[in-house]
Amino acid sequence: MTAATVADLLAREFREEYDDRTTLVDATEREYDYHWLCTSSWKAGNFLRHSGVREGITVGVVGDGPLALLAFFGTTLLEGTTYFEPPTDLADEDDFRALVAPTRDLESDTYDLPPGAQRVGYGAKPEEPGVHNFDAGIWSENPAFPPLSIESETAILTDGDRTVTHAEALETARDVIDEHGIEPGERVVVRAPLSSLEAAIAGVIAPLVAEGVIVLTEAATETTVDRGDYAVAGGGPDASVPESKRIAIENVSLE
Repeated sequence: MTAATVADLLAREFREEYDDRTTLVDATEREYDYHWLCTSSWKAGNFLRHSGVREGITVGVVGDGPLALLAFFGTTLLEGTTYFEPPTDLADEDDFRALVAPTRDLESDTYDLPPGAQRVGYGAKPEEPGVHNFDAGIWSENPAFPPLSIESETAILTDGDRTVTHAEALETARDVIDEHGIEPGERVVVRAPLSSLEAAIAGVIAPLVAEGVIVLTEAATETTVDRGDYAVAGGGPDASVPESKRIAIENVSLE
């Protein structure tokens, strides 16, 4: 099966073929297999549906850990657009319907959201009734998802200035794979913030397409320990990374 959208990578056909292979490693070296990623993304999508996420809706996602990725994939399954690390003043963003962020950020009034936008916290149980509990919510949801029919020209990512469609994201991911020769099972370490469209595509989507492994780091600042085969990093092609091969986000083309 060839993926026409990023959501296809989470479809049952892919899950059944690659169920047990490691596909994600977090900053503590905890490993997650493809079955976990797919079913947890389906749960996240089911949960976010209750917050009004659907096609044409933008969801802000704060953070760079596994739960942030689940929010991204859940939004993707619902045909929404993910905005990693959005600005704090979002009051005038009419299509902004939910913000998924660490609970402490949501309960400190850090973000100014449009009327009706949902606050979804993770990492700690929210004490404020207006903040939904992402951790508990996704684990209680149904680990299944209805068949998808997403157009390849549907938007998947934005940085506030640029918007990328599923087709563009996959084309760029395949270009990264071809240019750097990423093989199945190889580890791609995310050392640039996911707020960069290039980093999100090269560090998250490309490893999925290549059947590789996404390796997350804390706030994309850990730079001394070799954790994989490739580093997705900024700072120019000559910047230092511990991995032997570097994917410079400045050289990732979205055109």
